[in-house]
Amino acid sequence: MENNVLNTPPETKVDVVYAELADMVLNKALLDFRKEQLRKEIDRSLENRNKEEFLRLTEELKKIS
Repeated sequence: MENNVLNTPPETKVDVVYAELADMVLNKALLDFRKEQLRKEIDRSLENRNKEEFLRLTEELKKIS
């Protein structure tokens, strides 16, 4: 099947590389954002002396780090 939907030119190798790089940058930004969220939630659980929440959150942070 051709890649000429609505008269768009076919993808070049450069387009594919840029798309992959953009995907990698986005995934890294999302991962960094989630880690920062978890750190803030961990701090809050410590302030509230919530051991169960602390353990759950630290375990999640370990999994994604």
